[in-house]
Amino acid sequence: MESQRSFLLIGLALVTFLLWQQWQVDNAPQTVTPPTYSEAGENNLSQASSDVPVGSQAEAIESASSGTKFITVTTDVIKTKINLLGGDITQLDLLTYAKEKDGSDPYELLVEQGGQLFHAQSGLTGANGPDASSTGRPLYRASADTYTLSGDTLEVPLTFLSKDGVLVQKTFVFTRGEHKVEIRFDVMNQSDRVKNVQLFAQLKQQSAQASSSMMMPTYHGAAYSTNDEAYEKVDFGDIADKNINMHSIGGWVAMIEHYFVTAFVPSAEEQIDISTKALSGGKALIRYKGEPVQIAPGATETLSTTLYAGPKDQEKLAELADNLDLTIDYGILFFISKPLFHLLKFLHELVGNWGVAIILITIIVKGLMYGLTKKQYTSMAKLRQLQPKLTELKNRYGEDKQKFSQAMMELYRKEKVNPMGGCLPILFQMPIFLALYWVFVESVELRHAEFALWIHDLSQQDPYYVLPILMGVSMFVMQKLQPTPIQDPVQQKIFQYMPIAFTFFFLWFPSGLVLYWLVSNIISIVQMLMINKSIEKKGLK
Repeated sequence: MESQRSFLLIGLALVTFLLWQQWQVDNAPQTVTPPTYSEAGENNLSQASSDVPVGSQAEAIESASSGTKFITVTTDVIKTKINLLGGDITQLDLLTYAKEKDGSDPYELLVEQGGQLFHAQSGLTGANGPDASSTGRPLYRASADTYTLSGDTLEVPLTFLSKDGVLVQKTFVFTRGEHKVEIRFDVMNQSDRVKNVQLFAQLKQQSAQASSSMMMPTYHGAAYSTNDEAYEKVDFGDIADKNINMHSIGGWVAMIEHYFVTAFVPSAEEQIDISTKALSGGKALIRYKGEPVQIAPGATETLSTTLYAGPKDQEKLAELADNLDLTIDYGILFFISKPLFHLLKFLHELVGNWGVAIILITIIVKGLMYGLTKKQYTSMAKLRQLQPKLTELKNRYGEDKQKFSQAMMELYRKEKVNPMGGCLPILFQMPIFLALYWVFVESVELRHAEFALWIHDLSQQDPYYVLPILMGVSMFVMQKLQPTPIQDPVQQKIFQYMPIAFTFFFLWFPSGLVLYWLVSNIISIVQMLMINKSIEKKGLK
């Protein structure tokens, strides 16, 4: 089997795979408005059954009439806005991540403006939970309008006293350098009767926010983890079709987007119920509820959850919760992608430039694959050596393809040549390429990472298309160094246009990935020249 034919088939399979993934993104079912009742009606039904509130227009009316205000909390890495009605985080900016390359505006992870909505809501429901009251969400009080982190930690307490004697202090604990926020509920029963409350935490988002480019399909939607399912995605279309309801010990719920994740994490031993809900107006939510807690008269109980809202940092996420690092989705080749990422990160620590690190990891990978590469080109050389005999067989059997095929296989057996010898090494190398592809796509470290000259963001396409064009030229050179045996005219045309086709597709690839492929081709050219020279000395040609 000719090497170029193998390369063509694998390359086309790769491009088909990427296009199929994007088709899945573009044609996924869209969230629809539930036809049976409005969001306000849904909110009333939920509260009447002591379920979790989902929000309604009534909240906005009550907020305006009661003079509800927001408080702002600023640390060294995040800036949040907390609505005192419910104590929800309605805005969260990532101060160390710019919205645009070289821009001054921070990346807005949680937001409610411009038709977008993404909130992190938490509270207490249950028989006596203030969030289950028929009057709506509790209106907390704060001692200040703004809070700024000055030490290592900052505690922001909010208080609420219900009419039936339940005093709730909801405290947000911020830590320097951290994107996680501890949310603690200290519930004091000041009545003479037992009170029942239940913690809930949910992420509510406008589903229309999802987007991705043609050659960089990325997941945008909900995900969760249970003691039975380490990592499961449920996109907005899935939520619109059917809500999930399940029980777990530990786990987490999250909303994922490219490079960033927002997640609520209970304690690992806590029994929780995870569910999703489609809301009107194209919104959807994923949430968990903790165990019901009974509070005796005069007693105090503490319930808590952790909110993470920040970049997909593998180490941080793995420390926070089991399987939370799986939100960095490397797909089925994660067992290859993870060590490659750690190697890439190690190389970056050595050289301080992600582009140089990509070049170094390409050299390492190609060096480790040299044995397979040598076998590939040696096998090709042996096949070329048999071309005169194959031509003779073709002339002998003419159009009788069956007899020609039998004679050809007999020749291969007699000469001890494996026709798959040039294909199998390529098949072994393709998983490496696909694994690196997902490393480059998923790693937040490459977001806005500069290389050199005109490449100022390795996660975006080359603005001047220089790297894709050079990659196409390198493919053309490789073709010239791999003269193919007998081919029909159609195959000849396909091989001739392969560099052009691949150049076109790579125009939209992240420049970091194109850099990898270009360097890989250059190394392959050098290796081919070395191997061909060695083969000529041995007289195989």
